[in-house]
Amino acid sequence: MASQTVSIVQDSLNALLEDSSFLPDLQKGSREQAFTSLAAILSTPNKVHKSFLRISLENGKVVRIPAFRVQHNNTLGPYKGGIRFHESVNEEEVVNLAALMTLKNALHDVPFGGGKGGIIINPRERSVKELNLICQKYVHYFSDVLGPDKDIPAPDMGSSDREMDWMMAEYKSIRPGEPYRGSFTGKSIINGGSLGRREATGKGVYFSFRYILHDFLKEQHTFLSNSGNKFAKTVLGYKNRPLTIAVQGFGNVGSIAALEAHQCALLQNKVVSVSDRNVMLYNSEGLDIPALIDFTSKNRGDLPTTDEQLSEAGIKAAIHERDKVLVLDVDVLILAALEDQIHQENMEQIKARIIVEGANAPVTGEADNYLSDQGVIIIPDILANAGGVIVSYFEWLQGRETQFYTEEEVFKLLVDKMKATMDNILPQYFGDPFPLRQNCYIHSVMKLSTVLYRQGKLY
Repeated sequence: MASQTVSIVQDSLNALLEDSSFLPDLQKGSREQAFTSLAAILSTPNKVHKSFLRISLENGKVVRIPAFRVQHNNTLGPYKGGIRFHESVNEEEVVNLAALMTLKNALHDVPFGGGKGGIIINPRERSVKELNLICQKYVHYFSDVLGPDKDIPAPDMGSSDREMDWMMAEYKSIRPGEPYRGSFTGKSIINGGSLGRREATGKGVYFSFRYILHDFLKEQHTFLSNSGNKFAKTVLGYKNRPLTIAVQGFGNVGSIAALEAHQCALLQNKVVSVSDRNVMLYNSEGLDIPALIDFTSKNRGDLPTTDEQLSEAGIKAAIHERDKVLVLDVDVLILAALEDQIHQENMEQIKARIIVEGANAPVTGEADNYLSDQGVIIIPDILANAGGVIVSYFEWLQGRETQFYTEEEVFKLLVDKMKATMDNILPQYFGDPFPLRQNCYIHSVMKLSTVLYRQGKLY
């Protein structure tokens, strides 16, 4: 498991070890022994499955494509986590992401464990027929460890409802007569997917930010004013002020988060910059987000890269180098691209005072510590981008019950779930010096530890 997650888990356990009200039955030597067991259990995956998918390409060549399924922990329920299609996928990354899923589900009281998958390909370089075969082979190779009550994959970077439909169909053909609807989530609506699943992560990312800067600030203004906490001072500094937002990554998560900001009437916020793998666009007066989404939908997901394309789309923006989005002088930075985007080399150049992690692990441990010391609020991935797995849980439930919710019901359930988590976490965060990430991890580790202890797994 990546060192960042290991250290945060260990730090969480260290904080809980000193809290005599936590697991009070454990005293002295038995307490230390139990916590050593917890560190070992939560710092390693239960299983790492690896295979080489044999694929016949359309040009006649046969290739072997590395693929992974990591099952980190199933203490709270079946393993759950997306399958990433990307050329940079590696075993360590997938193990780390699986661990994050375990902690994310624990944080939000979703009855799943943590898992993750990966296939080392660039999906843009594969034909539809080849991608279909890759999906079939993935399910075929890992079918023994997947299933609605074992391990439930979902889309991740480079995959979508199309791939989940293909995979569910293959699972159904391999296991005739068995329940199959809940074997994959993030499916298309016609194949038993949930309304609102595609927008869920982006909506949750924006809601986590909006809730702190509007709802919580409004309801807890006196508490925040009296706390003396450096993060509380940051929030109070934005009360009734216009906010500028930059979004790194304009895929499924970043574009929806940007649209939510564009449409939000509760905050005076405007999206002044967005970026993708090719370009960064900037307009100090605010970008036309619906027009940009319309353009990307017709151009394989890519933002305009030339003045001619901007003009044809009716979009006013200046074109810049893509990575400049990170160091813009804005109030809020939403990171919805890849991991390790803010790190030791660029952390001192970051000007945003609020960072929202729409992607997984986009801020390294060193950068997190440095920025948090400056009073920067980092809403971590474990909290902010859980909308996808929360609505995946609703999809799984709907498949079991064969009763389906309206989109409005799904979004209400999502908001209620995230609000409950934040109401549980934020008072402590704004009352002590720990960064929000550490507060979230402590809560997750506390829940997992309690269940493991109750199940007798620490001996």
